[in-house]
Amino acid sequence: MIHLLQNALAKREHLLTPCTNAVRLIDGSGDGLPGLILETYAGRWLISTTDHRLDPHVREWICDQGVTCYWKRLDQHQKESPIHLSGAVENEPFLALENGVFSEISFQSGYSQGIFLDQRDNRSEVRRLMAPGMRLLNTFAYTGAFSVAAAMAGAETTTLDLSQPYLDWAKRNFSHNSLDPAAHHFCKGDTFHWLRRFAKQGRVFDGIVLDPPTFSRDEKGKVFRVEENFAELAALAADILTPHGWLLCSTNCRNLGLNDFQKQLRNATRRPLNARHSSMPEDFTDAPYLKSVWLTS
Repeated sequence: MIHLLQNALAKREHLLTPCTNAVRLIDGSGDGLPGLILETYAGRWLISTTDHRLDPHVREWICDQGVTCYWKRLDQHQKESPIHLSGAVENEPFLALENGVFSEISFQSGYSQGIFLDQRDNRSEVRRLMAPGMRLLNTFAYTGAFSVAAAMAGAETTTLDLSQPYLDWAKRNFSHNSLDPAAHHFCKGDTFHWLRRFAKQGRVFDGIVLDPPTFSRDEKGKVFRVEENFAELAALAADILTPHGWLLCSTNCRNLGLNDFQKQLRNATRRPLNARHSSMPEDFTDAPYLKSVWLTS
């Protein structure tokens, strides 16, 4: 087992650069280690397991590395914060780098630590597509990583999420990158409501990111399920897209195949859009659960 752990890290050494220090180091079955995920954030490790226990050989190997490491158990019904496993205790938020962009990370914030590494290449593409004078709408924005990527390219961004703490976190991410949050827009509330409101206001966007949770419930108790409701979401977003704009439609729903997802999107939009699929980053070697479809005119 130890050689599998070492081989996985060696395969990804080239991904750790002066501009990027947040990478998935071990990806379960893709590295011959089913049920085991290891990520690094600026030299701090986060290990995740689908089992309630950690293999003693893995635990010993981690402790021998001399790094701060926290353990997240993915089988918990209660989405708890990771627990300290080895190295120095990391009680305060810290910054990690991805393609030269800072993100605030916290091992004390609950189940999610501040950024989803599987979207790294998509964030890079958003930054490439954006330019000064363009407008980005980032829905279900979490801590605003897509918004920051677009703003780094000079775009004006609108960041939308149900959670005020996450919107505040997003504003801090702007500040961490010497971007003025006051030059951008932050909206709290339901995405469906805001998409209809933007349409009534005549607001349009050059790029829109749709990356909802697989299942969620809004403040009024209305349930959202990707399999049932993504089509409506995409249709509303397409209605406020500029003539040459793009939609990034992304889901990690394992019950929805790529072909069915693309068909759902093509049938939903009321304007002809071309679809292309982007692959997951190279450090994600297990099953490609994330479906990312770019819709363009």
